[in-house]
Amino acid sequence: MEKIILTGDRPTGKLHLGHYVGSLKRRVELQNSGEYDKIYIMIADAQALTDNFDDPDKIRDNIIEVALDYLSVGLDPAKSNLFIQSAVPELTELTFYYMNMVTVARLERNPTIKTEIQLRNFEVGIPVGFFTYPISQTSDITAFKATVVPVGEDQLPMLEQAREIVRKFNATYNCDVLVEPKAMIPENAICCRLPGTDGTAKMSKSLGNCIYLSDSEEEVNRKVMTMFTDPNHIQISDPGKVEGNTVFTYLDAFSTDSDFAEFLPDYKNLDELKDHYRRGGLGDVKIKKFLQKVLNRELAPIRERRAVFEKDIPAVYEILKKGTDAARATAAVTLAEVKEAMRINYFEDDELIRSQQARFNA
Repeated sequence: MEKIILTGDRPTGKLHLGHYVGSLKRRVELQNSGEYDKIYIMIADAQALTDNFDDPDKIRDNIIEVALDYLSVGLDPAKSNLFIQSAVPELTELTFYYMNMVTVARLERNPTIKTEIQLRNFEVGIPVGFFTYPISQTSDITAFKATVVPVGEDQLPMLEQAREIVRKFNATYNCDVLVEPKAMIPENAICCRLPGTDGTAKMSKSLGNCIYLSDSEEEVNRKVMTMFTDPNHIQISDPGKVEGNTVFTYLDAFSTDSDFAEFLPDYKNLDELKDHYRRGGLGDVKIKKFLQKVLNRELAPIRERRAVFEKDIPAVYEILKKGTDAARATAAVTLAEVKEAMRINYFEDDELIRSQQARFNA
């Protein structure tokens, strides 16, 4: 069996450092590892419309932003298939068939859906499309017969529901058409939840606490200087707390020993810096200036690649079109297999036509 990955993002805004450490950087590593036969990366605009249906321009405008972020971090169209979800209508048809495999009660028990409903204040009037997202996600995964789906722990209930649908479909129709996917969990706990610059929540566009991959060096510097640290570390001489300190969380995620050698040679590594901060005698400004250099070194090649792609937007759309055409061809094959298993492939089933002709001629 081929090893196939499916992953993607909702195009509701530019991608930020949370996306980078949580998924994008890992995708590039997986893409270049040579361990996988196919990698599909989806811009999930149809899913994004379930709770942005009244603002389609928001989704439309951010398709290109996400595509530019993908290309700038190093996703290679020759190795990873980049495509737009809504331009693969086979996914919608698969979703419709899978709906019969799931009860309303089962969707209501999905803890991820429960959490998302609360976050979006949908308790009174939840859009049906949003409510059935686990089914749509199953369609996305199975259309490409993905064997591996990179997810955070909060998404595991979604993937388990996809596995349930796969098992029920194959059992109901006595076939092995659909492939049961496995989860790929981030190895580094920091990757699961990079805090926003305010230190109070996960990095989120709606909270305005993001550092975007497309931010200029000046913007990064400004945002780092506003970062939450230890509120009790008032004087430089005061002992400081590292745990829950946003600046140190970012250093955990991004800094290397070579960064210290180049930018802060007074310390060999992050452990030494933390020890000094805990003892007292180390100011927040010094640490923030170090983080500025660390982040800008990480982002510099990303900015450079983005600037190149921004000069030829039609070429970026051509990349998306080619990827979408290829994705649609693959999804069409799966859809045909699903319809054959369900015995609703009327025009392709020559035996059906022959047998019914014989029945009516008897």
